[in-house]
Amino acid sequence: MIKTVEWTSEGIRMIDQRLLPAEEKYLLLKSCEEVADAIRKMAVRGAPAIGVSAAMGLALGATQFVGTSVADLQDDFDYHCDMMAATRPTAVNLFWAIERMRATFERAAATQDLSQIKQTLRAEAEKILQEDLEANRAIGRFGAELIPDGATVLTHCNAGALATAGDYGTALGVIRGARDAGKRVAVIADETRPFLQGLRLTAWELAKDDIPVTVITDNMAGHVMKSGLVHAVVVGADRIAANGDTANKIGTYMVAVLAHQHSIPFYVAAPISTLDLTLQSGDEIPIEERDPREVTHVRDHQLAPDGIEVRNPAFDVTPNSLVAAIITDRGVARPPYTESLRRLAGEDGKATRQGA
Repeated sequence: MIKTVEWTSEGIRMIDQRLLPAEEKYLLLKSCEEVADAIRKMAVRGAPAIGVSAAMGLALGATQFVGTSVADLQDDFDYHCDMMAATRPTAVNLFWAIERMRATFERAAATQDLSQIKQTLRAEAEKILQEDLEANRAIGRFGAELIPDGATVLTHCNAGALATAGDYGTALGVIRGARDAGKRVAVIADETRPFLQGLRLTAWELAKDDIPVTVITDNMAGHVMKSGLVHAVVVGADRIAANGDTANKIGTYMVAVLAHQHSIPFYVAAPISTLDLTLQSGDEIPIEERDPREVTHVRDHQLAPDGIEVRNPAFDVTPNSLVAAIITDRGVARPPYTESLRRLAGEDGKATRQGA
């Protein structure tokens, strides 16, 4: 089992994903500030993993508070929440986790002393981690039904154990779920420029699990689809709007268009916490723009000439019309998503664990 992030007596322990697959190194983060920096610098990435890490970081910050009043702890906690919220703008799980920790603090502060509040916040962070592990297993069970025996699935970026609290993952959870159901399944992994999450992380995970994986460059996706080598596409998500428009790693939209052209089902796998029903469409999703150096360099090696203009949006938005189904931990949503997603999220008061 891959443990992406965990609480220890010494601090928050997480695997440094920037170094994989060459080096399997674990960071020991001893402050909320260090956890926020790890999120910002992509030592940890993937929407669910970011949410879990943020909750852990906020709990850690609270446990280290040395003041004597609940009011002062509140000020310190609010500061850390604002700092955490400024790390990455697109992944909604980050803000979901922050708001959940805020709500936990407010409830605890009404009746508990400082020591109890700190314990309550840590317990909530641990609960968020455990819920993520369980959600990914559920996504795997629901998604496995959509994958035919003998299928080859194309993935983009990394939506595996490394993108979550660990163990199963979302998109790779569907693949693991199909394998655990006794189906033969293989994977074609896009390399995912510029951060190479598919090449470095997805391939590493699947190799560890003895699941057959072939890596291709991003601009080979159309060719392998046209050649009949892909039976389904499964990707993760960083934010899903109320209408099913989905933000995911840059290049996902291109893959969805190609899948549609070749009549290949395109599935999104994500926990309910990735839904943002406050946004009516993907046009409202903020898109993170990252350091141009990620495009012009591979680690310290410069590939591009000096002085050129560079764009580096980290995400794009796939319109709901290209999405065959959204696989969540509460079931499979199908069009029209404005109805099915709200039903699964319980917005109509009737949350269900079945397909919508």
